[in-house]
Amino acid sequence: MTLTYVYADSVAVVGPLATFAEPHSYDLCELHGDRLTVPNGWNVIRQERDDHEVGPTHDDLMAIADAVREAGNNSSPNESNEGVSNSQNPQTGRRGHLRAVPS
Repeated sequence: MTLTYVYADSVAVVGPLATFAEPHSYDLCELHGDRLTVPNGWNVIRQERDDHEVGPTHDDLMAIADAVREAGNNSSPNESNEGVSNSQNPQTGRRGHLRAVPS
């Protein structure tokens, strides 16, 4: 389970294990996640785990595909690729941390 604090709202959220790190979030074992208590005046929101849903959802995969497609459309042919001239490899561009590689 992952515990996330929202200090501004005095809320603690306990839910399924997060796939990435965030500030004010901590991974807990099941025992400690179930026994969690919060300070007076705070609320706890418990999100139930769905054991049937494993892996990325269709929406997750489509978001990744859209991001890759957008990065490919935004790269200009004048960009260089880490020292490789465009005349040697005209279809390979680099934008930020994403790289389009010709097939």
